[in-house]
Amino acid sequence: MKFFVDTANLDQIAEAQDLGILDGVTTNPSLMAKEGISGEANVINHYKAICKLVDGDVSAEVISTDFEGMIREGEALAQLDDKIVVKVPMIKDGVKAIRYFTDNSIKTNCTLVFSAGQAILAAKAGATYLSPFIGRVDDISWDGMELIEQISNIYALQGFSTEILAASIRNPLHIVKAAEAGADVCTCPLSSILGLLNHPLTDIGLAKFLADHQKSSN
Repeated sequence: MKFFVDTANLDQIAEAQDLGILDGVTTNPSLMAKEGISGEANVINHYKAICKLVDGDVSAEVISTDFEGMIREGEALAQLDDKIVVKVPMIKDGVKAIRYFTDNSIKTNCTLVFSAGQAILAAKAGATYLSPFIGRVDDISWDGMELIEQISNIYALQGFSTEILAASIRNPLHIVKAAEAGADVCTCPLSSILGLLNHPLTDIGLAKFLADHQKSSN
C-alpha cells in the first residue's frame, strides 16, 4: 500500500520523505489556508514547492464545480508538473471532467466518494485514484472499512484499474484496517503514519536491551 501525506505543510512533507516511506501528497484549499497560503499565485507556487520535495503524485484540487471551470483549472494545474494529479469532486460534471482528463492523459483523483455506486462511476470515467472518505462514513454510523472492502471487491471482479485511495483517516488503526480491506493507497496526516511506530512491547524491549547492554559494559 502506498502512503500519501494529507497536508500542505512543507516541513511535514519533508519529514515523511526523509523517512523513506512517502509515495505522494494530497492537499486541498482548506489545508492550504491552514498554512496561511492564499491567493492564486501563492497557491500555485506552493504546489510547485511540494512537487520539488516528493518523487510521487501530488493531488491538487479544482475549485470550480462546473465542467468548463474544472477543465480550465485542471489543465492549468497539470501544466505545473508531471506529478500533479487533478482532484475532482464526485458530481455529474466531475465525472464528465474525469473522462475528459483521462482522454487527454491527465491523472485524476475523484474525491468526496461515499458509496460503491459512485466508485463505479469514477472507475468507468477512468479516474486514476478514487478517494472514499472512510472517517466521514463512520461519522454517520456506517462502516467506512466495509465500503473500502466492497469497492475493492467490485474493482477486482470488473477489472477496473482505478486505485483506491483511503481518505479521511483518523488514526493508525485506520491505516492497518484500510490495508486489510484492500486499499491501494492511504492518505492521512503524518501523525497517523508515525503512530504506526508505537507499541509498548517495543518500548519495553528496547529499554531492557539498553539496560542489559549497560550492565555488560560495566
